[in-house]
Amino acid sequence: QVQIVQSGGGLVQAGGSLTLSCTASKLPRGYYVSAWFRQAAGKEREGVGAISKTDDQTFYRPFAKDRFTISRDNADKIYLRLNNVTAEDTAIYHCAAANVFDLYGLHASNYDYWGQGTQVTVSS
Repeated sequence: QVQIVQSGGGLVQAGGSLTLSCTASKLPRGYYVSAWFRQAAGKEREGVGAISKTDDQTFYRPFAKDRFTISRDNADKIYLRLNNVTAEDTAIYHCAAANVFDLYGLHASNYDYWGQGTQVTVSS
């Protein structure tokens, strides 16, 4: 059974930092974890950023650029580092796996497997 397990969420003060991890197992051939999405209360799900499979090329949505960093250990493990967080970063964060190239699009429909989600709450 496919498993994508996330960890690292929690409460963080405004201006602080934390790191989320995403570890997949038993993904079908060709799939790899590659993207982070988030959904705040009352808002639609939005892409945060993505990382390529092998060359560590990254793409970030404007709100994440220069504050968030995606990194990769291997095809089954990625991280999201959130720096200088603000209240607007409060959301449930999901990592996701795809078998197609979607580095720039961050289209949720391209991602077939999702982590369970982890809450990030930024306090003031």
